Amino acid sequence: MVVAKKAAAVEQKKENRIVRYLKEVRAEVRKVVWPSRRTTINLTMIVLAVTTVMSISMGLIDWIFSRLFALIIS
Repeated sequence: MVVAKKAAAVEQKKENRIVRYLKEVRAEVRKVVWPSRRTTINLTMIVLAVTTVMSISMGLIDWIFSRLFALIIS
């Protein structure tokens, strides 16, 4: 009987922890200041532009070094 009560209490504590955790997560997400649509678009465009420029730069550097090593080896 005592073991069954302890098992039920442990199960209840686990459920309470999960419920409390989810409530706290929800409360924290409500505190977040989300950026506006325009800000999100601007920042996305910056990320895409920097990624494109860096990809082209790295590709160019790779091409130059491969040509340089090909000249040295042959």
